[in-house]
Amino acid sequence: MNYAVLGRTGLKAAVVSFGGIPIQRADAANTKAVVDALEAHGINYIDTARGYTVSEEYLGAALEGRRDKFILATKSMSRDRAGMERDIGISLRNLRTGYIDLYQIHNLPEREIEQVFSPGGAYEALAAARDAGKIGHIGVTAHSADALRVLVEQYSDRLETVMFPFNIVENQGVETLRLARERGMGTIAMKPLAGGNLEDWALALRYIAAAGVCDISIPGMGSPEEVDRNASVDLSAPLTAEELSECEAVRKELGEHFCRRCGYCAPCTVGIDIPSNFLMANYTRKYGLADWARGRYEAMAHHAGECVKCGACEKRCPYDLPIRQMLEGVVQVFGY
Repeated sequence: MNYAVLGRTGLKAAVVSFGGIPIQRADAANTKAVVDALEAHGINYIDTARGYTVSEEYLGAALEGRRDKFILATKSMSRDRAGMERDIGISLRNLRTGYIDLYQIHNLPEREIEQVFSPGGAYEALAAARDAGKIGHIGVTAHSADALRVLVEQYSDRLETVMFPFNIVENQGVETLRLARERGMGTIAMKPLAGGNLEDWALALRYIAAAGVCDISIPGMGSPEEVDRNASVDLSAPLTAEELSECEAVRKELGEHFCRRCGYCAPCTVGIDIPSNFLMANYTRKYGLADWARGRYEAMAHHAGECVKCGACEKRCPYDLPIRQMLEGVVQVFGY
């Protein structure tokens, strides 16, 4: 297994590491088998989140007796100090540990950045937990290229890692990820398989490694077989001309109907969070997380079926996506 140091954290993590979203569709026994496979292959970095329902609990049980063999990363959507303090405590209990190596501010949009770093914001709780030895390092995850840019350009002195979508068809953050590395931040590629849209998993992981902007990637793994598969990829082999052409072909194909969550379509006339609607539908189609995705969809303030077909979003989309048609597809998935 190849390893990389996550910026100034000093954490030495497997280049292909573990994303914990699929654990939600597993059970405790299967989770233990997954962690057994991770240990066998030397995959030592585990990413989960408060929002991944049972993922923290199942992983905590599976890690008993071998906690010191893994780097644990989790995250919270809380934006204020009280909420983040509460979530850190819950994560520690769920993961059955006295410390968490990396705690991340989860899915931070540009409009909420100032709140998080202002007095009484979530960052205060993270800094206090780090001082108390409850967490080792502080990171952030984002889906918007604009949010990523603000976080790296203005807060790289306070954030030690950044996680962002990066894969064959999502490269909107590439320059900012390079800047993050220059500033000593660890860079983590989420959605390495583009939410399940990329079928050639080996090519997808090798593409990320060859790009040189992310220290590690965290494909979701819900079974020991998926761990074995991802661990077997030879990341040292350069991409051939034929493989680069294949990447371009996939990019062109998905580019017509693939949301990169850049956020340029916003604001929606009726308040629909368009990228999140697409994301939940994709979790249902590609990840087999129908119940989890439906719960997240139901919790949204506005849904795809509320689209008034004004087309304002399509005029702003830099990829010329047929957003109105794609929202109709979301309605077909969830019924409204």
